[in-house]
Amino acid sequence: MKKLSIIAIILASVAIAGEAFIFSTRKERDEELHTRAIRAGYHVYAPPLPDTLSFAGQRVPMNLYYVREGLDRELVSNMYFQSNTLFCIKRAARVFPTIERILREEGVPQDLKYLCVIESSLQNSTSPAGAQGYWQFMKSTGQRYGLEISDEVDMRNDLEASTRAACSYLKELRRRLGGWAEAAAAYNCGENGLAKRLEKQGQKSYYELYLNRETQRYVYRILAMKLIMQHPQDYGYHVRRCDLYPELPYKTVTLGGQNVDLYQFAASHGTTYKLLRTMNPWLTTDTLKNKANKSYTVRIPTQKGTEYNTIVKGKHDTSVIESI
Repeated sequence: MKKLSIIAIILASVAIAGEAFIFSTRKERDEELHTRAIRAGYHVYAPPLPDTLSFAGQRVPMNLYYVREGLDRELVSNMYFQSNTLFCIKRAARVFPTIERILREEGVPQDLKYLCVIESSLQNSTSPAGAQGYWQFMKSTGQRYGLEISDEVDMRNDLEASTRAACSYLKELRRRLGGWAEAAAAYNCGENGLAKRLEKQGQKSYYELYLNRETQRYVYRILAMKLIMQHPQDYGYHVRRCDLYPELPYKTVTLGGQNVDLYQFAASHGTTYKLLRTMNPWLTTDTLKNKANKSYTVRIPTQKGTEYNTIVKGKHDTSVIESI
């Protein structure tokens, strides 16, 4: 009986060892197949870095290692933040024409439109600190540059008005600080803060300053979005023209008087309250008390102006865009 028990134990041990070996072999095989699949089907690329680059007509010192690495960091971050970057490319087709026109009229370089991209991703948004709109103005700064901000109206949310205010602010920053890169950095950290750092560190260029982390990255983020949006295919973005968000056709009407019910106002002009608020995001209430009895210009969608097939130009154009 003892011999039989010993034999049974030996056979059981051999069986267990065999199963363990088979399991180990299968696991190694599965791991190998998994690794091969990753190598064959998943690729992460380092973004290309240009040898020469300019910002608002001024040379970016790409010969400095920390400039290259600073730009590389923001290119990687935005290249692989695919959802946000893709939405920026789509939205640009709607808002860039207005921004570009105002920049030309105000004498501000076109590269500054990418500042708006990194501030708000080209949409009206509110920061935790209370900055608002496409250009992310704080209330005090917005009012200083002529934007009406009240309980009923917030012109930080109006693309045209806020873009003109941003142009005035950026031009003032450039006059004080000497260059557009410095103006852009001061847009982030404040003109007094940047001026003190330039003076204390004995420098004239943003690229040679030691700054807080957010401001240190700020201009590089602008440059990264400029490169990606000007050369989307170089960074893996293949967007067809029919994928872009079109400009929305509209007409303008005058909104005036006191205690105006905006539901009734919308209906009387053949539109909905939703579209009235969507196309005029600077309106912040459903009733305009308007104690000062001001007159406002309001956008109303044109007839069939909300139907996709009537607003998309080249809706059958599936060619891939080369630049935004």
